Amino acid sequence: MKNIKPFGPSIGKAKISKKFLDILNQEIENKVVTKNNDYSHKLASQIKKEVKISNNFIRKNLEKEIKKNIKNFLKNEKIKKVKDIKILNLWVVSQFKNEYNPIHYHDGDLSGVGYLKVPKNMTKNKFLKNKKDKTNGTIDFINGQRAFLSKSIFNIVPKKGDLLIFPNYLMHTAYPFNINSERRSFSFNAKIIFQK
Repeated sequence: MKNIKPFGPSIGKAKISKKFLDILNQEIENKVVTKNNDYSHKLASQIKKEVKISNNFIRKNLEKEIKKNIKNFLKNEKIKKVKDIKILNLWVVSQFKNEYNPIHYHDGDLSGVGYLKVPKNMTKNKFLKNKKDKTNGTIDFINGQRAFLSKSIFNIVPKKGDLLIFPNYLMHTAYPFNINSERRSFSFNAKIIFQK
């Protein structure tokens, strides 16, 4: 876990284990979207396929690794006296061509996004003259206002296996891309319970 501080709030960046990726990808490959697990109506996105993962599946297969990464993030921030970490919810987002997630924030205390699948050439944009500006399919974190010696936007080009952890209030957005492929990620919210 590496903590990045592009502005006020920190963002933790780590790698998810191959086992974790395989288990969650397999779960979502076999998952049919139903009224019970369709999570798109609860989210801010302009994305059709968003699937809530059951608490039982999270507990059995995902919770241990997520909690370990959250603990490392908090340790790097010198946060002590953590009694417990409760995963409030976790869902998988299958983002396709022209879909996007507008600027939003989350519930809980900490949130995270992990990347299960990232298409090749996702950031390419034939309309840009400046080839350095590659926002297609990327994620922006937004905080405060732009001023002298103060950035307000921090862009990350996601890679398969990346895990980003951040305070729930940190605004962020996922840009659309223009290739026929899937960018698959999972998101979660967590509550931190402190010792009294």
